[in-house]
Amino acid sequence: MTLSKTERKIIEASIRDIKDFPKPGIVFKDITTLLNDHKAYGVLMNHLYQRYKEYNLDFIAGIDARGFIFGAALAQMLGLGFVPIRKKGKLPYTTISEKYSLEYGVDEVEVHIDAFSAVPNAKVLVIDDLIATGGTANAAATLVNQTGATCVEACFIIGLSFLDGIKKLEEKTTVYSLIEVN
Repeated sequence: MTLSKTERKIIEASIRDIKDFPKPGIVFKDITTLLNDHKAYGVLMNHLYQRYKEYNLDFIAGIDARGFIFGAALAQMLGLGFVPIRKKGKLPYTTISEKYSLEYGVDEVEVHIDAFSAVPNAKVLVIDDLIATGGTANAAATLVNQTGATCVEACFIIGLSFLDGIKKLEEKTTVYSLIEVN
């Protein structure tokens, strides 16, 4: 299931472009305007519900931090548990972690080692607001799979298809981006 033209227009119109943020030459896709537009946010969340209600998922895993906004709401709508994938050092229990490359260095995300253990062979949807180079998303999908669960799909509100993050992630799992930016 993909967005209708009307749904796409509503959601796209609610996302603000911020030029030269966080540095010159970058056009930042600001979703705070989507979040404070109840109609656009409702269209978005209804679309995600309709898409994923038949996937027989066990959990939604949201990537720190914007993935929490969409993931927790979708998990509630689908009657599923929500699992946060956090930046290193933010989770209180035993974790596993995965490093990934940044433009200038390395970062790391982690998940509780027992995050999906309540359901053997759990099927998990990973969600975040945007995929660019795909480092964080790849690390998140790897973590899900390392716990014994399966990342059945990774969902993003915005996909920057002119970068190679989507292609890299597709080697690991199915990728769905509601809005593709070329």
